[in-house]
Amino acid sequence: MSTSGSSTGTGPLYIGVSTKMYLGYQASLRWLSEVRSIVDDRPGLGMESAKESPVRVFAIPSFPVLEPAARILAGSPVLLGAQNCAWGDGPLTGEVSPGMLAELGVSLVEIGHAERRRLFGEDDAVVARKVRAAVGHSLTPLLCIGEPDRLDAGAAAAFCVQQVRAATDGDPALLNRLVLAYEPVWAIGAQEPAPPHHVNAVLAQIRAALGPACPLIYGGSAGPGLLPRLPAADGLFLGRFAHDAANLGRVLDEALLLRQTDAPANSSSSRS
Repeated sequence: MSTSGSSTGTGPLYIGVSTKMYLGYQASLRWLSEVRSIVDDRPGLGMESAKESPVRVFAIPSFPVLEPAARILAGSPVLLGAQNCAWGDGPLTGEVSPGMLAELGVSLVEIGHAERRRLFGEDDAVVARKVRAAVGHSLTPLLCIGEPDRLDAGAAAAFCVQQVRAATDGDPALLNRLVLAYEPVWAIGAQEPAPPHHVNAVLAQIRAALGPACPLIYGGSAGPGLLPRLPAADGLFLGRFAHDAANLGRVLDEALLLRQTDAPANSSSSRS
């Protein structure tokens, strides 16, 4: 999945969902079928123009669901993602290698999520190994970044830029292969997303530091009505609210409207 050349306001918007471990096996299959139907019902996301589509959709179910997920999504523009990967193969009991993910039809893999860092002890060195392993198997790392506590925009952006540089060892070739998901840890699972003015300010400063090499999306209690208020974002990484596929459809409609009209946001609303 090529990500180079994205720039806010002109490149494609990325809209995706991770199910984490909220859905069981059968519920995951039903959800994926609903996602497929929602995308099929929107001609602007159609397969004929998938490479030029103004909105790119991705779905990230649990590991055991990946094989049937690839069959459900076959022929659809929906990109299949995985929630994690190992840094290699061989004697890594209980892990899943990026090579196997590629065989299953996965095109992007979530790396460095705050839960992996906090609960499973994944530090910058582990994240960097996983990024290189994923890219080595032609997978797009969906690299999660975000400050652990509430900080001002400048400090938050500096923290995130450091995470990106650690994950890529400062290699611009690796940076070009990423999708970055800005997820302030304090907003994950919260009642409301981070304030739009904070998100816009942080994203703008990250972009100023890193350049336009890769898409930069927001995640953290994101829902309908948020995307038009984030002119600095290249999309949204959705969570539990989008486990109702109809809610995903609402966000996709907002994204299509933004790109079709080339009016990513009203500047006054972004200050609210």
